[in-house]
Amino acid sequence: MFRQSLARFLRTATRNNEVSGISTPRFYHERVVDHYNNPRNVGSFDKNDPHVGTGLVGAPACGDVMKLQIKVDENTGKIVDACFKTFGCGSAIASSSVATEWVKGRQMEEVTTIKNTEIAKHLSLPPVKLHCSMLAEDAIKAAVKDYEAKRAKSPGNAEPTLAEKASSA
Repeated sequence: MFRQSLARFLRTATRNNEVSGISTPRFYHERVVDHYNNPRNVGSFDKNDPHVGTGLVGAPACGDVMKLQIKVDENTGKIVDACFKTFGCGSAIASSSVATEWVKGRQMEEVTTIKNTEIAKHLSLPPVKLHCSMLAEDAIKAAVKDYEAKRAKSPGNAEPTLAEKASSA
């Protein structure tokens, strides 16, 4: 319902601007609208799968909740797939969608360097919506941490986790 109302509002605002020639401010950048209307990688994996890391984060101030999951190739350490489920505003959904796009095909070490400011800049989020990109960054880190915790518990795993590598450096 909200999605339909937002889409109707955006169409009306665009049509009115074209007809009247008056420029009114846009509330959401077109990338946010695109990722909101056509979210990428919505869904979930089995959280008990040893190759899946799950990050579940929330923002008490606004009620947004984000679950981001990664599926990792154990041999290469690359994230082969990612998905999300988000309960929140358009900016939170768009941030989740962008985050899953950006982590796919990257090494675990590489995705932990993705910053909320990069996501916010890509989506042109206003300051009042920066917490949405912070949730996405936190969800990525939580998913990586969950995956590494699963690996550490699995028998016969001699390879150090990212946290262990960082503490020994």
